[in-house]
Amino acid sequence: MAGAAVVGALVLTGCGSTVTVDGAPDNANPDCASVMLAMPESVSGLDQRETSSQGTTAYGDPSAMIVRCGAEEPGPTTDPCTNVNGVDWLISEVPDQKDQWRAVTYGRSPAVEVLFDSSRVPSSTALVDTGSAMQNIEQTRQCLSVKDTLEQQGRP
Repeated sequence: MAGAAVVGALVLTGCGSTVTVDGAPDNANPDCASVMLAMPESVSGLDQRETSSQGTTAYGDPSAMIVRCGAEEPGPTTDPCTNVNGVDWLISEVPDQKDQWRAVTYGRSPAVEVLFDSSRVPSSTALVDTGSAMQNIEQTRQCLSVKDTLEQQGRP
C-alpha cells in the first residue's frame, strides 16, 4: 500500500505551479501545521513548491521529493530504523520503482512520510534537511537496537 502511495505521489508531480499530492489520512491533524510551516525553502538545491493538499509539500520541478504529514503511524517493527539528528526513520526502497524511496518517522504522532527520488535527492540530505521540522511533533517512542532489546529483557 505504501508503494502505491509513493508511485501515485511521484507520478502526479508533473511540471507546473501546483503539485497534485494526495493528502495522508490524518493530514488535518493540527500538529501537521507546525511541521509544514517549519519545512525548509529548499532541499538539495530544489525549491519548495505549492501542493494541492493540506499537510503536504514538494520539492523540485518536476518533483523529486514529497512530504506528507499525517501518514499511518508505524507500530513496533523489526524493519531497520535509523536515527538522523534526533529523528527516528523507517526507510525502505519502493519495490519495482528505480531510485524511489520512502522514509516515515517512527515514534511521532502524527507520522510524516518523505517520498524521494534518490537520483536527485540523497537520503541523507532529505532527512537532515527536514529533520528539524519533524521535531515539532513530540517523540513518544524510539527505535531500539538489538542490544537495547536484550538489555530490557535482562540479558547481556
